[in-house]
Amino acid sequence: MSNFFSGLLRLRRGPWEMVATILIALGVFMLMQPFVMWAFTYSFITTLVGTVMFIIVSHFPE
Repeated sequence: MSNFFSGLLRLRRGPWEMVATILIALGVFMLMQPFVMWAFTYSFITTLVGTVMFIIVSHFPE
């Protein structure tokens, strides 16, 4: 677990791509659930932030 946090602090690709992927998955989940309106409202921006973040961190070093 400390390897994950040290990778985040040193701007390594693997941990940041995992965070971006989790954001994308969270945004899709928020879009598909029918119960909470605020989650549906912010689902697109969450997915968009995760996607842009994934594009940016894919240029980080291994």
